Amino acid sequence: MLLTILGCSGSTPGPGAASSGYLIEAEGASLVVDLGNGTFAALQGHRDPFTLDALLLSHLHPDHCADVSALTVLRRYHPRPPYDPRLHRLPLHAPSEAADRLGAAYAPSAAERAETDLSDVYDFEPLSEGTRRIGPFEVTAFPVAHPCEAYGFRIRHEGRVLAYTGDTGPCPQLRDLAADADLLLAEATWPDHPDAVPDLHLSGRQAGELARTAGSRRLLVTHVASWFDADEVVAEAAGAFAGPTLRAVAGHRHEV
Repeated sequence: MLLTILGCSGSTPGPGAASSGYLIEAEGASLVVDLGNGTFAALQGHRDPFTLDALLLSHLHPDHCADVSALTVLRRYHPRPPYDPRLHRLPLHAPSEAADRLGAAYAPSAAERAETDLSDVYDFEPLSEGTRRIGPFEVTAFPVAHPCEAYGFRIRHEGRVLAYTGDTGPCPQLRDLAADADLLLAEATWPDHPDAVPDLHLSGRQAGELARTAGSRRLLVTHVASWFDADEVVAEAAGAFAGPTLRAVAGHRHEV
């Protein structure tokens, strides 16, 4: 598998930095995991959006899904698409309210929302705990601790495992999600501090501890909020995990 970081700024876009989005490729197939603010522009620098095989959303906060509206515009109004998007709808695996929430984000008025549910361009597949096949990828979804319906993903291809926490506070499910992963893509929104809001995000230290206790082989720290020092957060993670620890950087690619 090849992982490309489309964006990795936590909670909001940062100065010149897109929010969360990740392109995963194998055997010529492509899966985008999350499509937050600014990531659609980055995606087009790496792959024609019409060639995507599926879109997978961890949850429905804007920094993880806002650019679905931009993708919708492309699929509806491109004058010369390579195929009819209505006949080849893009599979969109997302939490249960995705069709309504994404439709509301796209449509600017109640009148348009009454006519727009996005089902002309997307095939909505509600997420639930468990494993599904998405092209050549085996994807296992784990419910995680966040203020809305949210999932982390364990993505397997030919025996290699990429584990992605999504947005989450510490919870027992993360141990199984990250167990023996070849690459753990872990959110770490902030430095460790005693007043952290529970069930919201991981700190750098907590991301490192997760990698260590789960036996992950490599750690890639993502989703650091732009108002924190990312190097400090990554140093915290590295201090808790003896394995290779890197900071996610937009445009960088990682073999899994």
